[in-house]
Amino acid sequence: MRIKALHTWDLVPTEAVALQRTLAGRVKTRAALGKCELIAGADVSYNRFSPIFYGAVVVLSVADWRVVEAQTIVDESAFPYVPGLLSFREAPILLRAFAKLRHRPDVVMIDGQGFAHPRRVGIASHMGLWLGIPTIGCAKTRLIGTHGEPGPRAGDAVPLFDKHEVIGSVVRTKLRTKPLYISIGHKIDLPSAVKLVLKACQGYRLPEPTRQAHLHVNELRLQAHG
Repeated sequence: MRIKALHTWDLVPTEAVALQRTLAGRVKTRAALGKCELIAGADVSYNRFSPIFYGAVVVLSVADWRVVEAQTIVDESAFPYVPGLLSFREAPILLRAFAKLRHRPDVVMIDGQGFAHPRRVGIASHMGLWLGIPTIGCAKTRLIGTHGEPGPRAGDAVPLFDKHEVIGSVVRTKLRTKPLYISIGHKIDLPSAVKLVLKACQGYRLPEPTRQAHLHVNELRLQAHG
């Protein structure tokens, strides 16, 4: 998969924040979802205090949710841990995995935030801008914002607010399990993002693309330390 460089990654945190503010203006949040036959999930794992990062991208067929292709990468990340700057630690790793893909996905789900970010450009949005593909942020925990409690059934959802702005949706994906925090990444609207995440949850709390990516990346990490 060919990826056109958007910017350099050789930045200090203050420069990264300034870049996020610039990139936020390029994020498209009102695009209706078009064709979706192949969907990718992406995830990164690492051991605490280690600079070695393990990344995985898994492409699935939406028709039957079988894995079409999986690519993994192991690399170092020198960027420090700074809340709100996750993409500068993880995105370069994931982009190397995406570059190895033979199948170009129609949509990408990222284990992390998108628009639900202090500067409206979390890792899902940042990756979407690099890839030029519709992306969805599918996070297990909240970064910012306030919300009520969604109902107990799968599909129950409430808005995620930052002051008076809706920045995402808090969605129950499985009966009586913790909800997920769904937000726009890039080139998709929020209703389309939520609908696709729910469709992809094949009896699990996590949608199948990010669930498969999570399984692959943890297996890779365990093999390295086995």
